[in-house]
Amino acid sequence: MLTKVYSRLGSEPGQPSSLDEAALIAPGFFRLNDGGWIPRAGMMLGFDALATVAGLTLATLFRFEGLISGPQLEAFQRTGLLLVVLRLASNAAFGLHRWSFRLSGLTEAVRIVLASLAATCTLCCVLFFISGAGVSRLIIALEFFTTTGLMAAYRYLPRVATLWYRDLARSRDETADRTLIVGAGHCGDLLIRDLLTASNHHYRVLGFLDDDRKKLGSSVGGRPVLGRLTDLSELIQKHRIAKVLIAIPRLESVRIRELLRMCSHLGVSFKIIPSAFSAMDKRITAAMLHDLSPEDLLPRDQIRFDPAEFRDLIRGRRILVTGAAGSIGSEIARQVASHGPSELVLVDINENELYFLNRRLEEQYPSIKLHTLIADIRDQARVDRIGRKYRPQYVFHAAAHKHVPLMETAPDEAVKNNVFGTLNVAQMADRCGAERFVLISTDKAVRPSSVMGATKRIAELIVRGIARDSQTRFSAVRFGNVLGSAGSVVPLFKEQIQRGGPVTVTHPECTRYFMTIPEAVGLVILAGLKAYGELCILDMGEPIRIAELASNMITMAGLVPGKDIPIAFTGLRPGEKLFEELLTEEEEQTEQVRDRIKTAIAAAPPTNLTHMLEQLRSAADTGDHTAVRAVIQTIVPTYSEPGAPARSGAIASAA
Repeated sequence: MLTKVYSRLGSEPGQPSSLDEAALIAPGFFRLNDGGWIPRAGMMLGFDALATVAGLTLATLFRFEGLISGPQLEAFQRTGLLLVVLRLASNAAFGLHRWSFRLSGLTEAVRIVLASLAATCTLCCVLFFISGAGVSRLIIALEFFTTTGLMAAYRYLPRVATLWYRDLARSRDETADRTLIVGAGHCGDLLIRDLLTASNHHYRVLGFLDDDRKKLGSSVGGRPVLGRLTDLSELIQKHRIAKVLIAIPRLESVRIRELLRMCSHLGVSFKIIPSAFSAMDKRITAAMLHDLSPEDLLPRDQIRFDPAEFRDLIRGRRILVTGAAGSIGSEIARQVASHGPSELVLVDINENELYFLNRRLEEQYPSIKLHTLIADIRDQARVDRIGRKYRPQYVFHAAAHKHVPLMETAPDEAVKNNVFGTLNVAQMADRCGAERFVLISTDKAVRPSSVMGATKRIAELIVRGIARDSQTRFSAVRFGNVLGSAGSVVPLFKEQIQRGGPVTVTHPECTRYFMTIPEAVGLVILAGLKAYGELCILDMGEPIRIAELASNMITMAGLVPGKDIPIAFTGLRPGEKLFEELLTEEEEQTEQVRDRIKTAIAAAPPTNLTHMLEQLRSAADTGDHTAVRAVIQTIVPTYSEPGAPARSGAIASAA
């Protein structure tokens, strides 16, 4: 006796819950009550033989209205034996004895029909062209349909019963999340199939939404298409929806933001199929769903890079990264390491994060010669020793103090690190004969209203000044806020949401440009190593309103902005502007050198820059904040001290 032939609705501890799970224990076998095993193929073919006999019997009884005479019985026996042999041979040829009760689908159903049709056609040839025996054509036709139906039934009924039971259990489960799927296309179809067959989730899918009018009122995976995307808010309230799954490949961010605005008062949470998975043709699973993230809200397509281009630039080169423990520096190190440099030198004063970065890179790229150095870029002698010892060909300078409010209270420290630290590293690159030097700059260097922005502006001037008399190609790459980086509003908002709010925003109209860390770093590497120009601007699309970002992040967490999580406006901090810019008036003439990278005509540094830097160093060394700000104002005339009207306004050509 078989313990359970078909897929069980419940399982005993330690035993498989379906025929397929039994096959995993002993592939190709079924388990018996006494602990023995029976070949899987033999069992399947045995059931096929029974189905054939039953099909022929039912067809014969139907043809003769339940009354079978002696000659008819003799023909039945002779035909039945031949038919069983033919069907078993055909089923084996089509591989029906190797059946998956859990994964069978339309393709397998077609195989059943073809195998059955092949056996029936062969039977006709034998009976009518070889033996000449007379068998009613109606019996042959009825037997084909009856036997095919029986063979399909016992193969598919276990799966149908399991799915029905799971669906019933989920519908009765009060903890299951009532769910809508946005997108009734290919990805939506694959997703609902997985959700119906898998048991390790809590989604109870009630239907779909899709903007294709032809799909309205139709059914996908047994679930109706209830309406269009604009109906989402109404359907959520009508069906008491808790989860919304977005299964539209590369849904535009403007549509995602529109969906979030419609649902901001409803307290539903969202998940999405990442675009990286949407290209998969055969397999979309619930495990691929991830929470909506700020990256999904960027008002543009995310940038894709050609790995071969990076390899050509980096392979076999000696590369040094300052600020390697920071968000940008560590991503530069990771991307560079993945393309085969001969040596990678990581420099930072943050020993803890540098240690962990070193561990990760050693594990992932054991073939690279990795040098991890604790050093302060303000120590000129130490920086020069590093340059002489390792002779880097490329230098990425990412080390900087970047927190605007902190630098307003310590302008002397901002000057020592951002200005003279840059001077030390740039001079080292020049002295050791580096081929490329790339300064990571910021949009806050444009008409700066903060000490941090002003010091980065001076760093750009320093780089341009050294470039005039150097064999090294110097570049400054300017971009805006980086999603997920240390100091970004995104991790701050997440932390505030997790602890129940409030989410703090400086001003309702404050906007910022955003990029992801991989995007920013990839463009920095290309812009710097391709030597497009002294000043490169990364095109980040349209700026995002920070208040809208905060509201969307609260909505994405399944909460209601202003109700579950309040939004508090704290006012602009010292040095902050409502709108960031990417170019000054002198730099407005730009040239698009490639997708998302522009070069600008860089303003020449002052002729007496060296003298002014000495004044700035003296003021910083004495800790005289007033003097520091005064010298900064002399070097950067567009710098507006705190309390002065901050200039703002974005230049359209830079967006």
